[in-house]
Amino acid sequence: MTLASDAGSDDRYLWLEEITGDRALEWVRERNAQALARLSGGARFEELRAQVREVLDADERIPYVSRRGEHLYNFWQDAEHRKGLWRRTTLEEYRRERPEWEVLIDVDALAAADGESWVWQGATVLRPGGYRQALVHLSRGGADASVVREFDIAEREFVTDGFALPEAKTDVSWIDADHIYVGTDFGPGSLTTSGYPRIVKQWRRGTPLDQAEVVFEGKPEDVAVSAFRDPTPGFERDFVVRSLDFYRSELYLRSGGDLVRIDVPEDADAAAHRQWLLVRTRSAWAVGGATYPAGALLAAPFDAYLAGERDLEVLFEPDERSALSYWAWTRHHLILGTLRDVRSELAVVTPPGGPGPDAGGPGPETGGNGPGHAGSRWRRAPLPGVPELAQTDIAGTDPYDSDEYMLTSSGFTQPATLRRGVIGGAAEDLKREPAWFDADGLSVRQFFATSDDGTRVPYFVTGPEGGPGGPVLLTGYGGFEVSLTPFYSGVTGRAWLARGGTYVVANLRGGGEYGPGWHMSAVKERRHRVYEDFAAVARDLAARGIATRERLGIEGASNGGLLMGVMLTRYPELFGAIACQVPLLDMRRYHELLAGASWIAEYGDPREPEQWEHLRPFSPYHNVAPGRPYPPVLLITSTRDDRVHPGHARKMAALLAEHGYDVTYYENIEGGHGAAADNEQRALKSALVFEFLWRNLAGRGDRAGLPGTSPGT
Repeated sequence: MTLASDAGSDDRYLWLEEITGDRALEWVRERNAQALARLSGGARFEELRAQVREVLDADERIPYVSRRGEHLYNFWQDAEHRKGLWRRTTLEEYRRERPEWEVLIDVDALAAADGESWVWQGATVLRPGGYRQALVHLSRGGADASVVREFDIAEREFVTDGFALPEAKTDVSWIDADHIYVGTDFGPGSLTTSGYPRIVKQWRRGTPLDQAEVVFEGKPEDVAVSAFRDPTPGFERDFVVRSLDFYRSELYLRSGGDLVRIDVPEDADAAAHRQWLLVRTRSAWAVGGATYPAGALLAAPFDAYLAGERDLEVLFEPDERSALSYWAWTRHHLILGTLRDVRSELAVVTPPGGPGPDAGGPGPETGGNGPGHAGSRWRRAPLPGVPELAQTDIAGTDPYDSDEYMLTSSGFTQPATLRRGVIGGAAEDLKREPAWFDADGLSVRQFFATSDDGTRVPYFVTGPEGGPGGPVLLTGYGGFEVSLTPFYSGVTGRAWLARGGTYVVANLRGGGEYGPGWHMSAVKERRHRVYEDFAAVARDLAARGIATRERLGIEGASNGGLLMGVMLTRYPELFGAIACQVPLLDMRRYHELLAGASWIAEYGDPREPEQWEHLRPFSPYHNVAPGRPYPPVLLITSTRDDRVHPGHARKMAALLAEHGYDVTYYENIEGGHGAAADNEQRALKSALVFEFLWRNLAGRGDRAGLPGTSPGT
């Protein structure tokens, strides 16, 4: 059995890690040409691409917004504005079917004027001073690294001699109109081994960057450091965050020239809002005479906690079926988003002395170990409007001036709805996304597979009510405490479900569907559980008659791309085709490639012999072997991905081809970690993936068309 060498120096495809090397790019261009010749050009492909593009560019999409003072801000891309518009409007105008927008930055026009392939990476608006200034992030080609430029919103122009930073993985935030916190590439030794800022400074307008005041220096082995100001009137505070690894950090209050450590566990998440400190535990925490479980959300008065008191109240305590997904503050209330068996529930929690969620006054103080129970000082009430078998997320709140909130809900067959409310009043429907495919005759069901160690692994199946007549597409992620929840995708609906396919989402360990315990049970030496869970779902689909090997395809990206690589090399007999996007695949060298060192807390350190022994069986690049029943594979990545190195996918494709396997490779030059920088590129990428899967799973002789093009679709 011939395996790739463990040592990078013996890796015969190491030259493919030279991102812009002439030889490597020539190899990429040849593979791209082969992929396009193989998959694109036919009538079905072109119609598929056109229909995907129609969804991505449609004016009827919901323009999601963020409130900044009196305005709602939105970034928008369509066929006319490929690179996009940063724009704003008022709530009154937003309520209209066709709002009038004030365009602040036309990125297409800016890119043409600058001669750069700008990709929008966001803007940080200054809260004090009427929301007039913004720090705008622009990426060349979609990489994480960006250029930062100060923008005057009122004048709609970039500020001459304003704050400006060259391309880097920069973190900036406003202190006031004349000062910012900045972490960037200040020169040799200023970045961590993960490639993020190791030093954060306070920079005053009109002064050279090299004269900025150093606020904090981390260590090279840290992931990153950053600083920010909470501008809440009456509660202005400055904080420094030192990220020790992906899950451990230190939070400091900056008081004058001193830094005061917020005394919480390194693996806990802590945040302040007005007079309150919130702490979300990732492991059990014994403090103040009590022990709190992993996944709990706790509250304490900020100043009292800083003074040494440890009077904590439990706002959320998980059980074996539930987990805290997120929280968001309004002016007087806290909204909790939780999952129960991967189904959304929302609640409003009110601090002592605050107005009741029904706006009827402070209300009774009831309840035992948490809000709403005897002895509790916080009060809890459900937030209505959460549909069944859908994901409902807070799309925005106003933590400064009001109790406004926006929430969005969608399900596998339910187009998204955006609602706005003020806690204590009725919510209004603001926007509804149109149905991009006919969901009549489709059902959504949840099942549980049994993994090798007996763990129940949930998964959702969306497909024809009478059972699958076409191919089945299974996806998963299983890492970094990321939860996969029900969501509406017009692209997947049109390209897969409307053609008779069945779509399956697996909720694997390593994710956050059941809280930090679900995640931590599958990190490092326990990583094998992620892959056993996914294989268990595949087998369960077969046992239920939902899928056969020949009809079952799988797709995943990033950490999900690693999952695809493991399925290929360890469980090839279960699948008929695999689409693997922006993947990690060489787990011997991942820590040396771009941001890879920041993920050691998730995967383990291959430099440690014992940890490499756990990693090696699940390093796809080191487990490619000849003569195995590998299904056809499509690998997609991006040259401009500066998070997961394109060398992972390049080397895997070369090695698979060396052994004679059916591998198709496509690398977009732009796009960053999303492998696409605009809707045209997204449509091409989606069409390549779905055409590849459909062709290999439905059979080369299959003539099933797109919606409206043939009977039975």
